[in-house]
Amino acid sequence: RVETTRLQNWNYASDGWYFITICAKGREHFFGIIDQGTMQLNQYGRIFEQCWFDLPNHYSNLILDAFVIMPNHFHGIMIIDNTRETVIPSNDGVETGLKPVSTDTDTDTTDNHQQPQTSKNRHGIFEFVRALKTFSSRRMNELDNTPGKSRWQPRFHDHIIRNEKEFHRIQQYIFNNPSEWENDSLKS
Repeated sequence: RVETTRLQNWNYASDGWYFITICAKGREHFFGIIDQGTMQLNQYGRIFEQCWFDLPNHYSNLILDAFVIMPNHFHGIMIIDNTRETVIPSNDGVETGLKPVSTDTDTDTTDNHQQPQTSKNRHGIFEFVRALKTFSSRRMNELDNTPGKSRWQPRFHDHIIRNEKEFHRIQQYIFNNPSEWENDSLKS
């Protein structure tokens, strides 16, 4: 069993800025290519991008910030703001079929820590990433008729951004990621 790198006693549904990295299964290059320092998304990359942009339509406490889809991984900043309106609008035409997990309980156990919730609709990073991976995989699999094909590594990396200076540094890292592809540790 791999030891967790999660911050102990931290509620990952708490307000904050979170830097997320998700890798494709086996680091397979299936989102597109880097051409002259610019990411060129293919149909799978565009599906993933649509699912990314769709997340706030289903999670009222989620704000998306800088992101980049690379040939075999993704970096993005997710901001949780639990002071936002908690009513999730109905959108029957959503292509991802994304629906939040029920939160009828009064504790958030997604990170195995019993921490009280203040809102029934208070979702966290684990739910957002789960939804993003699940529904992007489903749409990609529908496209190439491979039901159940696993597209993602089972885990993801997260980093709690602690201040504005770090926030801006990570934004720059994300924006510059395609131009630094040749030196990227996740390339292989």
